[in-house]
Amino acid sequence: MNELNLGNEAATYVQTSIKDGVLTVLMNKPKKLNGWTMEMMDAFKEAFVNASKSDNVKAIIFSAAGSYFSAGVNLGGTIKLMHPKDLHKLIVNHNQELFEAFLNCTKPILVAVNGPAIGASVTSATLCNGIIASENATFSTPFAALGITPEGCSSVHFARLMGEQNAQRMLGAEGWKPSASEALSAGLIQWVAPHNKLLDDAHKIAKGWVESGVEREFLAGSQLEELKSVNASESLMLADAFLDAPFLREQSRFLWSKKKRGPSLIFLSIWALRPLWGRLI
Repeated sequence: MNELNLGNEAATYVQTSIKDGVLTVLMNKPKKLNGWTMEMMDAFKEAFVNASKSDNVKAIIFSAAGSYFSAGVNLGGTIKLMHPKDLHKLIVNHNQELFEAFLNCTKPILVAVNGPAIGASVTSATLCNGIIASENATFSTPFAALGITPEGCSSVHFARLMGEQNAQRMLGAEGWKPSASEALSAGLIQWVAPHNKLLDDAHKIAKGWVESGVEREFLAGSQLEELKSVNASESLMLADAFLDAPFLREQSRFLWSKKKRGPSLIFLSIWALRPLWGRLI
């Protein structure tokens, strides 16, 4: 096995190995539930960019160490107190660039979901060639509960994958969190594997892609340029929602309950200043 060359910081967040032309990118912060901090996202983005340039990489497996696939984006570590126009722009750019890291990757990607997957870790997975999940996996996109709009092209792509009814069950007020078997039946994912065989089964699939020359493509007939356009539109709507009072207040409460006092106070400050900010955005 060979490793993909990554910077020192990136290598502390993801592990990489190459076998049979398949690059495995393993998120490796299990004690933090593989949450998507800026550092984690920068690490796997770097791995995807390098893989796209490497002649040794023909396909990618994206997975995680530990019992969680990912707890999603760590908002407390990504949003800072700044001028509202700057913050709005930051959120738009941050969200758009996150999903473009998946959209722009030129090698076929198989996501191997080893446990609970939340938010952006779910929507980004649907932008890959396929998803295989451990029998322990669950899938949650709690946007309605958080008071924010869908991201990761899910406003369009989810309905194509699993029908309008199931898409609304996940994205809307019900907040449906399907198990691996339910996600398979709905059409959200394509394979389920025994937990202890997940990476072995994923490698067999990805190796088969290499041998048959599978190219980078998108599920349900979606096309790259359309998905990029949807991502750009969703990013603007998401930034608007992030700066709306209900979301800011709820995030402050949630982070305080997790004893993350500093990030909680940032959200509280943004919320308290919201009447002024609304005229400045």
